This record gives sequence, C-alpha cells and structure tokens, in this order.
Amino acid sequence: MKKFGLGQAITRVEDQRLLSGGGRYVGDILPEGCLHALVLRSSHAHARFVLSGVDAARALPGVRSILPAADVGDLGPVPCLAPLANSDGTQGHLAPIPVLAAGTARHVGDALAFVVADTIDSARDALEAIAVDYDPLPAVATLADATASGAAAVWAEQPDNVAYDVKMGDAAAVDAAFAAAAHVVTLDVENNRLITNFMEPRGALAAWDGEDLTLHVSSQGVHGLRNTLANVVLKIDPDRVRVITPDVGGGFGTKAFMYREYALAAVAAKRTGRPVRWLGDRSDHFVADAQGRDNLARAQVATDAEGRFLAMRFDILGNLGAYLSQFGPYIPYLGATMMTGVHQTPHIHVRGRGIYTNTTPVDAYRGAGRPEAAYLLERTVDHVARTLGLSPAELRRRNIIRPDQLPYKTPVGGRTYDTGDFDGHLTQALSAAGWDGFAHRLARSKAAGRLRGIGLATYIECTAWGDGEDVAVKLENDGTVTVRVGTQSNGQGHATAYAQMVSEHLDVPLETVRVIQGDTAEVATGFGTGGSRSIPVGGVSVWRASSDLAAKLRLLASDVLEAAAADIEFAGGTVRVVGTDRQITLLELARRPEATVERVSGAGGFVPPDATYPNGTHVAEIEIDPETGVTTVVGYTICDDFGVVLNPLLLAGQVHGGVVQGVGQALLERTVFDAGGQLLTGSLMDYALPRADNVPSFRFETRNVPSTTNPLGIKGAGEAGSIGSCPAVMNAVVDALHREFAIQHVDMPATPERVHAAIRASR
Repeated sequence: MKKFGLGQAITRVEDQRLLSGGGRYVGDILPEGCLHALVLRSSHAHARFVLSGVDAARALPGVRSILPAADVGDLGPVPCLAPLANSDGTQGHLAPIPVLAAGTARHVGDALAFVVADTIDSARDALEAIAVDYDPLPAVATLADATASGAAAVWAEQPDNVAYDVKMGDAAAVDAAFAAAAHVVTLDVENNRLITNFMEPRGALAAWDGEDLTLHVSSQGVHGLRNTLANVVLKIDPDRVRVITPDVGGGFGTKAFMYREYALAAVAAKRTGRPVRWLGDRSDHFVADAQGRDNLARAQVATDAEGRFLAMRFDILGNLGAYLSQFGPYIPYLGATMMTGVHQTPHIHVRGRGIYTNTTPVDAYRGAGRPEAAYLLERTVDHVARTLGLSPAELRRRNIIRPDQLPYKTPVGGRTYDTGDFDGHLTQALSAAGWDGFAHRLARSKAAGRLRGIGLATYIECTAWGDGEDVAVKLENDGTVTVRVGTQSNGQGHATAYAQMVSEHLDVPLETVRVIQGDTAEVATGFGTGGSRSIPVGGVSVWRASSDLAAKLRLLASDVLEAAAADIEFAGGTVRVVGTDRQITLLELARRPEATVERVSGAGGFVPPDATYPNGTHVAEIEIDPETGVTTVVGYTICDDFGVVLNPLLLAGQVHGGVVQGVGQALLERTVFDAGGQLLTGSLMDYALPRADNVPSFRFETRNVPSTTNPLGIKGAGEAGSIGSCPAVMNAVVDALHREFAIQHVDMPATPERVHAAIRASR
C-alpha cells in the first residue's frame, strides 16, 4: 500500500493554507478601478410595482449605472434546466427566473434593479434614492395556502398553482394490495424549508477585455455556469466567456446554479467599461439564494398480518417557490425515485406535484430530494411499527432487502441497487449504539425528571450518476504533478483526495501535486460538483489519468535508464529499476530532452454507467426536558456502506458535517413566512443554526461493500450524513414523547416550543 495512496487516513494538505489566511475567495479579488454593485429587492411577496427616481439616483455622486428591467430586456431569463412533463404527457408550466422583474414582483427579495457605483456606500445611497411604488397582490407562502380552494395564483395562467403533476409506479397493483391488506397505516409528514447558510455568501466579479468576458464567481462548477450564462442569458459565444471559481466557502448544492447577479454584473461591466463586483451579504442570501426541502406528503402503507409490506402510496407536494430554479422541479421527482429505501416492498405508487408559492425559489440542498424521501419513508416505517406493536428494528428486519436479492430492481423509479448488506449494517449499528441496553439509560433519565428516546433510520441513496469527467495529469518541469479536473471543491478536500489518487500511481508526496479546478481557460470540460460525484466520477477519472501518466513515465524512464518498462517502479519521488541502484528523480526525468509534453502527460475519463448506492443505519438517542421542551442529542451512532474508502479522515468529516446539518433541520432550523409572504426568520437572529453544543461525539463505523458501477468500487459519501440523520433524530424524539404521553407524531423542527406544546396538548 502506498504511503499517501488509496485508503490512507491523511490530513488535508490544503488546510495549512486555508487556516493561515491564505485562501483566495471572490471577495478577496479587487482589481484597480473596480465598481461595486447592489441589488434593489422587492419588499413585497406579490405586487405590481413602478420604479421612480431612477434618473435622480443616476445623477448622485459616484453612481455609474442603474439597470432596471427595461435596460436588460434583450437578455434571456435564468433558465430551468430540468422541467418536468405531466403524467398525461403535457408540458408542465414553466416560469424561468427573469434577470430583473418587469412590473410584477413575486417574492420578497425579487430583483427589481441593479445599482453600480464607485463605492458600496455610493451604491447604497442610490439604492435608497429609488422609490418603488407597490400595488400589493394576494400572496401564498405555504403549500397549505397555495393548494387551498380559491387560493391566490402566483401565475395567472396557472390558477391552481400546480407547476407539474407526475405519477410513477403501478397504481392498479397498489390498489389491489391495499384492498387485500390486514393493516393500512397513514401518516402526514412535513419536511421543513431550509436556508443553506454556507460561510461565504455568493459573489461575482465581471470584467471585459474587448469582446471577452471574465467572470469570477463562487460556484460549484464553472463550465455549466459559463454555458448557461453565454448561450441562454447573454446570447454570446461561450468561447468569449471565461469563468473562474477560486476558493469556495461552502456550497451544499445552492452554489451550483446560475443566478441573476452574474449576468447583471456582466452587463454592467460591459456598459461602464470597468470591472464590476457584486458581493451578496447574509440578507441577500436569506431572500435571494435558492432554498431547500419544503415538502408536504401523505404516506400510506399496506401490510399483511405479520407486518410485511405489501404496498405503499405517497402523495408529495413540493414547494418550488415563485420561479423554477435550475433543477427545482427535478428535486422532488428525484426523491420520489428513492421511495423504496432498503425495504422489499412489492408495489409502490408515488404522485408528485410541484407547487408555486410567493417565496424564494427552491432547489437542491445537500442530498437533493433523497433526504426528503428517506425522511418520509423512515418516519412512516416507525409509525407502522408503533401502530402494529412491533419494535422499529424488528419491522425493518422483516422487510429488509437481503444480499441474495441483489441486484434489486425497485418497483418505482427504475433504480437497480447493485451491492449492500442492509441487515448487516442495521445489526452493527444497533450493537454499537447499545440498543439492547436502552432500558437502563431510560431509567436514569426518568430518575432525573427527563424523557429519553431512541430512534433509528436505515437509508439508501443514489449518487454519482449522469455525465462523466475528463482529466489531464502532467509532470511539470519542476518535478511537481498538475491535475486538471472539472469538479469543484467547496471545502470537501479535493486537493488531498486527488493527490492521493496520483500518489497511488507515482508514489509522490501529496504536497507535490497541484490540483487545478474552477477555470474554463485551464480545464477543458467539467460537470462540477453535486450529487456526491466528485470522488466516484472525478476521482476515478484522476485515477485513470494518473495510471496513463505512470505508464508513459515508465516508458520514458526505461529509455533513460536502459531497462525494460516492466522493470521500472516509482518510489518516493524517484523512478528506479527494480532490484538495482539505478534511478532518476521525477524532477530530473521531467528535464530530460526526451521528456516531450506528450511523454509527460496523461489523460483519463470516466462516464458512470449507473449511480452508486451508498446506504447505512443511523441511531440517535435524545433526552427531553418536559418542563421546557428542550431536546438534547446524547448519543449518535452511524454504520455506513461507502464501498471502497479513499481517505477515512475525509470520509468521517463529510459524514459528521452532514449529520450536524440533519440535526439542525430536525431540531433547530425553521423558515417562517407570514400570511403575506414576509420572511420572519430573515437573519441569524431568528434562524437557528446547529452549534457544537447541539451535537454529541459521533460513533462512526463502516460496513463497506464495493460498488460495481465504477472500477474503484467507491460509493458517493458527501450527502449521506444529511439523509440518515433527520429521521433517526425525529424517530428518537417521537419515541420519547410516545413512551410518556402517547404522542404519535411531531413534525420537524422539534423546537422547544413545538415539543412543549405537544406535551401540554397531550395532558
């Protein structure tokens, strides 16, 4: 095994630079003569509006440009790239995001004008000088309001607010199974809306050099963003647009999309002849960046007398917001394809409807539909177990997909699970969590006047599907190795992970490997980071390119050292003849006259034939103070299957981070709109994020079975923690409340107020 290669637990090579202030983010880039921009945003959720005082604002000192909608009418909208057709074959309603709203605002934070000035203070003065005359219209902010009889329409041509209505699965078979069932159990479940709150708000810097645009932007992938910006919005040749993403302070899906401000900065820079920088602040983020989750669903499960699943029905409403974000319609649909979970349910039918509301658009957020699916399913399975008088572990064991049933074709969504040991990780997680000893801990909590609950969730998700990546690897003249790859790190540790792939083949120290991402001029193609694809797709491509480079360097070294290529090996930055003292350093080899570009360059690519299917079991243990409703997570155990592990430390970090986000959603994070569509939780004064004292130390174990859909056997891991955590925590909360007060269900987030109210209502 290589010292720095595959499977090694190595700390991140990029951390020293980032922790010592060496990071370079969009906000750190300020070219000479740069102008500063702000967006005038709607204060109403739904209103006709007229701008006045624009000319006076333009005349203010330092103001260089003000763009209302009329000045960008030649631009295309920010498109939805994943529209859905209805089940009857008709096209769903399409409401792409206008670069600037023209006459009607449809959510608080909708963009009305773009102001550019010499300083941010001058831009703010101009923003405040523009008067907006509003004619308020009726608004709907929640799914319940938007689907109520006689609800106000977000779009006049779509009076029922339904953007699409899709169905999947065999409805007739499900109906027959329900008719023959011994038990039918129903549960209504809400999946609360989330605001991402990555550390670094979005930003963009646009500058033109003649007819060519360079855009620095905080993103999750530059190539798709460039193509959408150029082809659809600006309507220019993509070859004239260079997009650069430097360091990124978190993304979680939300930075994957094309946003209005990028096009507005480009237009303003073109018209003023100077670079234009827009840096969003936290207030912009709360009302303008795509938000996550926000589903309402009804689940029904039919079982036989022993609790074996015969069929399931799910009716899911997904809040899309006022416009269709880039992948917004697809997110609930993607989740619906995973409604089988790890349970061998013969028949499943899902109806999914995307609903417009007068709120910020909703799109992918860590897990992109799969957390919503796992939460709905695993909360429902627990509810079935409680209704039938079975333990949640026993009910799952009666229905779990066995290894001898793999590959397993799901009855909905067309998924094929290739590998896994679902009962194995369930058993391992329960043992590690001390499930059988819970009664003793429960007694201690009761003696202290607290409620105690334990909950579990099994999950499976799909990752790393779709487009592939092409990677170039090169031995440079200074003896270092450069990797060019089209994924984009948002803090996951790509520089370390990809360097390990290179070191596995060349046996070089990780600090001698330079990873170049996020520049369309440096990297020819790429599909960015999302869907936990960077390692199972990008990493496999780096592996193949490194293997190609190693083969070429062996041939080169065989010429230099006068030995057969089969006798050449790499060791500690040198290339040597096996069993001899004849060797040459990579630096020396790179500087040989025979070392042409072709002989020191490798290439490799990988297009996944199918998704990978990571899976696992989470067990959460909580205590509740019945006098205050405060819930404390006192124990958390995870047993996951991620196939072959590249770096155990990076893996654990990803899982820990995802679990913390899940705990945040389950217990703390609450996005609240009033009846008029005003966001009441519009800052970190009102929106609670998880902190270190909200989570315990995690116990993390693996029970890995290699994937068959990529040559390294890796399964994606970046989103898994957020998928298993919410149902595990909420199952534990309901377990505690049901033991003492016979409470059957509580929706997320289980805030102290909500828990205390449930306790009061039960007394």
